[in-house]
Amino acid sequence: MPSMPSITRTVMRQVLQVPESVTQTGGQSLPGGYPSVMVRSMYRRVRRLLDVPGVLASMARDAGGVALRARNGRMPDFLTAYAQVQPNKPAVIDDRPNGRVTAVTFAELNEQANRLANVLIAIGARPPETKVVWCGQNSIGLVTMINAARKLGVTAVPLNYRLSDDEAAYVTDHCDATIVYVDAEFASTFERIRDQIPQVQHVLVFDGPAPAGMESADALMAAASTDEPEIPAATEAGATMIYTSGTTGKPKGALRRGAGNAEQSAALVALVGYTSEDIYVPTGPLYHSGPGGFMGMAQALGQTVVLQRKFAPEDWLRIISKYKVTSTFSAPTPIRMICTLPAETKAKYDTSSLKRMIANAAPWSFALKQMYLADFPGDSLWEVYGSTELGVNCVLKPHDQLRKPGSCGQPSPMVEVKLFDDDGNEVTGFGPSNTGELFVKSPSVFADYYKQHDKFEADQKHGYQTVGDIAYRDDEGFIYICDRKKDMIISGGMNIYPAEIEATLEAHPDVYEAAVFGIPSDEWGETVHAVIVAREGSGLSDAQVTAYAREKLASYKVPRSISWMDELPKTGSGKLLKRELRAPFWAGRDSQV
Repeated sequence: MPSMPSITRTVMRQVLQVPESVTQTGGQSLPGGYPSVMVRSMYRRVRRLLDVPGVLASMARDAGGVALRARNGRMPDFLTAYAQVQPNKPAVIDDRPNGRVTAVTFAELNEQANRLANVLIAIGARPPETKVVWCGQNSIGLVTMINAARKLGVTAVPLNYRLSDDEAAYVTDHCDATIVYVDAEFASTFERIRDQIPQVQHVLVFDGPAPAGMESADALMAAASTDEPEIPAATEAGATMIYTSGTTGKPKGALRRGAGNAEQSAALVALVGYTSEDIYVPTGPLYHSGPGGFMGMAQALGQTVVLQRKFAPEDWLRIISKYKVTSTFSAPTPIRMICTLPAETKAKYDTSSLKRMIANAAPWSFALKQMYLADFPGDSLWEVYGSTELGVNCVLKPHDQLRKPGSCGQPSPMVEVKLFDDDGNEVTGFGPSNTGELFVKSPSVFADYYKQHDKFEADQKHGYQTVGDIAYRDDEGFIYICDRKKDMIISGGMNIYPAEIEATLEAHPDVYEAAVFGIPSDEWGETVHAVIVAREGSGLSDAQVTAYAREKLASYKVPRSISWMDELPKTGSGKLLKRELRAPFWAGRDSQV
């Protein structure tokens, strides 16, 4: 292989932090055993993305420069680099349904991030110990904070704006935040909970007036310097702390330090085929680790990001069509809403530009994948299995979506997957009769649960980490997630996985959505209960659902009881809140199985 240009080697070492020995030789494999062909592919892609003319080379050689290096151990500052290399390229476009469109270039975004970083320093932010909570719907203001926090190396804590007052107070207090940065639309939340978060010293309000006792981020930034912030010395990199959605209890603060593993990120970029010319839309709120994390990757590659402030299905189609969007990430719920729009509505928009739909956040049923592929380019659907805690663990490529129904793919670059039974023995067999709890070893595994290290340790086994999913593998190495261990139903001694039943029910043409869980039974311990959301006007009955299930499932998996709802309760990121559905059935019982 020809030697890489010096600039590409420099960028890979300083920005991606790839070892010098690998960049000089071209390498035979990446750590984790990835073959030389993938290394060469990665090098070619990085060269195309980052080997830009003259100015970037001189920046990389400048020993005093700040643009392309992880300063003082902090995260690599891509934004500063792109502000100099492609200053006039749109970095973020905020397109609202009311016709208001705001766009900032990379140079403008960098200036705003510098202003905000300098404001944070002025009010006492110190890396990495300062915790900054940010809250709001998708906006340029949030993207500015994400980049300012990255520059400083403080710990950023995204907060779900849909939380109740008590929930918002819990997260803000538990994470020990001293600074809150909030969209004016949601500032009233912090007015109401002010007495519950006594450690918060500053509440900065952006995109609108600040209530009494709070400070205007807009005014402070207008008076702040656009110079790169003078960062105090720090002994470790900054961090992000995302509180898990709490589908089974109180949310936990999943702490990640630094920029993550650059080699793994580069290998994932090469695998999926991202380029600097991609245009990314986060289909979902930026506080969620998926849409926000993939936006971080988009920014690292110098892509344009288009924001939808709040998801609405037809408006999403409008944005895809208007900006020729090529890349996005989505939970199943938004896609179900899009695909069930009237045909004449969908026909108004050209979505042929979409090249990479990353399916994640919750399992996409096979029926939903079929619906998606009927409306969007057939080679655009990728699925990744992962979590806030463990990162991306498996990838299912487009050509395997229909060939491997129910699978979430094969282990992603530099990830090892093992299955263990309840006694701690590794499960090595194939097929659904050989299930085990899925554990991973990966450079992307998070650092800890903040102030809950015991829960972090409880999820470890033999150096591997889990989030409690039950899975099996086939003889080609594809992984199949059965369900969360905590959601598994044990009825008459039989293990039943609700996800399988939900996928079956959702394949019925009159079922919009289904949730399945166990309810108490004196005879069986638990029996299967289904909550159904029917398609509008279908007239679907209990008897029809039961008859359909009997055709498709073993008898012990067929729901013994059914209830109906207009909408299932979910978190802001689209995850089903089964605990809210289960609670009435288990109220007053000693066992909460």
